[in-house]
Amino acid sequence: MEARNPLEQRYIVFDVETPNYYNDRMSAIGVEIVDGGKIAEEFYTLIDPETFFDPFNIRLTGISPSTVRNAPTFPEVWKKLEPIFSSGLLVAHNASFDVRVLAHCLTDYHIDWKDTAYYACTVCMGRKAYPELPNHKLDTMCSHLDIPLYHHQAQSDSRACALLLLDYMAAGFDPYKFKKKRSMLI
Repeated sequence: MEARNPLEQRYIVFDVETPNYYNDRMSAIGVEIVDGGKIAEEFYTLIDPETFFDPFNIRLTGISPSTVRNAPTFPEVWKKLEPIFSSGLLVAHNASFDVRVLAHCLTDYHIDWKDTAYYACTVCMGRKAYPELPNHKLDTMCSHLDIPLYHHQAQSDSRACALLLLDYMAAGFDPYKFKKKRSMLI
């Protein structure tokens, strides 16, 4: 079997924001496509979650009902995202959260995609790459590596996560060695 070069693989790095404490709908998504060892494409959109917003999430993300008034719904956005998300390994910071939100949205809207999704987490990679840090939160990692971050903004968080991934791969880490799987059926 031929060895895989991590820098030649395709990764779909994403971050979601949620409107409330249920964390089962998206109010925004940022996506960075890392291909050939660089960020090749970016995608960002607000999403009308078709549910309520709680004050904590509004303060955290700055996204409110009026912000998403004319935004597309998840099924409309998924038409653009599905081919992207099917084209590489999913990656996120604290990925279990983002992948779980994705699974909930697919289930809530009765969208068939795949039974199982594979993903890698940049928190797990960060623990191995920088064990000396006090924690491996996104803002801590970005501060340590001088990566610009407007935290809890999906576009900024996804880009920062992609830059972390590129840093880890440049140091010799293979994201596929951190691969996990999750049922997309809720």
